Amino acid sequence: MGSFSIWHWLIVLLIVALVFGTKKLANMGSDVGKAVKGFKDGMKGEEEEAAARKEAAQVADKTTVDVEAREKSKQ
Repeated sequence: MGSFSIWHWLIVLLIVALVFGTKKLANMGSDVGKAVKGFKDGMKGEEEEAAARKEAAQVADKTTVDVEAREKSKQ
Protein backbone atom coordinates (compact mmCIF):
# COMPACT_ATOMS: atom_id res chain seq x y z
CA MET A 1 0.00 0.00 0.00
CA GLY A 2 1.99 2.92 -1.24
CA SER A 3 0.90 6.43 -1.99
CA PHE A 4 -1.16 7.08 -5.08
CA SER A 5 0.59 8.19 -8.25
CA ILE A 6 -0.52 11.04 -10.47
CA TRP A 7 -2.25 8.55 -12.78
CA HIS A 8 -4.44 7.28 -9.94
CA TRP A 9 -5.52 10.84 -9.12
CA LEU A 10 -6.24 11.65 -12.78
CA ILE A 11 -8.46 8.57 -13.09
CA VAL A 12 -10.33 9.49 -9.89
CA LEU A 13 -10.78 13.06 -11.17
CA LEU A 14 -12.10 11.76 -14.50
CA ILE A 15 -14.61 9.48 -12.77
CA VAL A 16 -15.80 12.29 -10.48
CA ALA A 17 -16.20 14.60 -13.48
CA LEU A 18 -18.22 11.96 -15.32
CA VAL A 19 -20.47 11.26 -12.32
CA PHE A 20 -21.15 14.84 -11.23
CA GLY A 21 -20.59 16.78 -14.45
CA THR A 22 -18.30 19.76 -14.82
CA LYS A 23 -21.02 22.37 -14.26
CA LYS A 24 -21.98 20.90 -10.87
CA LEU A 25 -18.31 20.71 -9.88
CA ALA A 26 -17.82 24.38 -10.80
CA ASN A 27 -20.88 25.35 -8.75
CA MET A 28 -19.63 23.34 -5.76
CA GLY A 29 -16.23 25.00 -6.03
CA SER A 30 -17.84 28.43 -6.16
CA ASP A 31 -19.98 27.64 -3.11
CA VAL A 32 -16.95 26.44 -1.15
CA GLY A 33 -15.06 29.63 -2.09
CA LYS A 34 -17.95 31.81 -0.90
CA ALA A 35 -18.15 29.86 2.36
CA VAL A 36 -14.43 30.31 3.03
CA LYS A 37 -14.65 34.04 2.26
CA GLY A 38 -17.64 34.40 4.58
CA PHE A 39 -15.76 32.60 7.35
CA LYS A 40 -12.73 34.87 6.94
CA ASP A 41 -14.92 37.99 6.97
CA GLY A 42 -16.66 36.71 10.10
CA MET A 43 -13.34 36.14 11.86
CA LYS A 44 -12.12 39.61 10.85
CA GLY A 45 -15.31 41.20 12.18
CA GLU A 46 -14.95 39.32 15.45
CA GLU A 47 -11.38 40.58 15.90
CA GLU A 48 -12.50 44.18 15.28
CA GLU A 49 -15.30 43.83 17.85
CA ALA A 50 -12.85 42.47 20.42
CA ALA A 51 -10.50 45.42 19.80
CA ALA A 52 -13.40 47.87 20.20
CA ARG A 53 -14.45 46.23 23.47
CA LYS A 54 -10.87 46.39 24.76
CA GLU A 55 -10.63 50.07 23.84
CA ALA A 56 -13.94 50.82 25.55
CA ALA A 57 -12.77 49.02 28.68
CA GLN A 58 -9.69 51.24 28.89
CA VAL A 59 -11.73 54.41 29.35
CA ALA A 60 -10.78 55.61 32.83
CA ASP A 61 -13.59 58.05 33.58
CA LYS A 62 -17.02 56.99 32.34
CA THR A 63 -18.53 60.43 32.97
CA THR A 64 -16.34 62.08 30.35
CA VAL A 65 -18.07 62.88 27.10
CA ASP A 66 -15.94 62.60 24.01
CA VAL A 67 -17.04 64.91 21.22
CA GLU A 68 -15.49 66.15 18.04
CA ALA A 69 -15.74 69.88 17.37
CA ARG A 70 -15.84 71.07 13.79
CA GLU A 71 -15.67 74.59 12.46
CA LYS A 72 -18.26 75.80 10.01
CA SER A 73 -16.78 76.84 6.73
CA LYS A 74 -17.90 80.25 5.51
CA GLN A 75 -19.09 80.16 1.95
